[in-house]
Amino acid sequence: MKVAVVGATGLVGTKMLQVLAERNFPVTELLPVASEKSVGKEVEFKGKKFKVVSMTDAIAAKPAVALFSAGGSTSLEWAPKFAEAGITVIDNSSAWRMDPSKKLVVPEVNADVLTAADKIIANPNCSTIQMVVALQPLHKKYNITRVVVSTYQSVTGTGKKAVDQMMGERLKAVKDAKDEYPMAYKYPIDLNVIPQIDVFLDNGYTKEEMKMVNETKKIMGDDSIRVTATTVRIPVMGGHSESVNVEFNKDYELGEVKSLLQSAPGVVLVDEPATQQYPMPMDAHEKDEVFVGRLRRDETQPNTLNMWIVSDNLRKGAATNAVQIAEYLMSKGLLK
Repeated sequence: MKVAVVGATGLVGTKMLQVLAERNFPVTELLPVASEKSVGKEVEFKGKKFKVVSMTDAIAAKPAVALFSAGGSTSLEWAPKFAEAGITVIDNSSAWRMDPSKKLVVPEVNADVLTAADKIIANPNCSTIQMVVALQPLHKKYNITRVVVSTYQSVTGTGKKAVDQMMGERLKAVKDAKDEYPMAYKYPIDLNVIPQIDVFLDNGYTKEEMKMVNETKKIMGDDSIRVTATTVRIPVMGGHSESVNVEFNKDYELGEVKSLLQSAPGVVLVDEPATQQYPMPMDAHEKDEVFVGRLRRDETQPNTLNMWIVSDNLRKGAATNAVQIAEYLMSKGLLK
């Protein structure tokens, strides 16, 4: 299968190439695509070098699928051109997520909404993806009415510049280095916590927080679920963590909740407080699953559960989810 990866030289694009290789997606011809200044550079895939091509050359090559991770403005301009050429686009930006004519997909939750007619498919926000994977089996059983989520998000979610800022600050603190480093954030991130991800909106919430609110309802197909979020950037790499308080329409047994999560696709239960076993970003790093633990009843109100959810934001939160969508399309004969 001929596959294009748009934004192939970026953090997520590089991870897409890695995931395609690791999951043995049947790539017969790879088309790495990036900005004009990167055309002619080389990327590696399965031990071979491939030259970066332009958008127009990629469209002319007519791949079956194009995985996009090149930013919202690029997606708005180019995804329709790929789609018009009959190429299925799976887009990792926020450009199409809340477009009512586009599907917003997490395969473990709602892959069945996809059809051959869907030529631009939206990949959700990283923090939303991991949350809905863990919530879906519980929603089917107990009917979620309200979610309160606070996130602890890795610097890799911002990109290479943020990683360089954190490591530069760390190096300077340890060695009193005089080297300059980029500032991806307004404030230092190492030894700090920044309670802002993306820009603030008129309602006082950030765009990231409202993405979690709106995307959760769309993916789970239920506008009645009330969601409120606080998203926070912390100085870690490896994955995003979330503290999630979930209120159900009916009561639950904790043992049954654990059983549901243990058997849920894409979920790994790590919940042994007696031996201090719980999900952490360092353990989720380079894994495709969503890790869930710290399950306990909210003792302040009925039918309410506290849980802790961790996942690698570059993999399940971006690259892996996109590849899984392509895998689903292929398995159903929806990619030609």
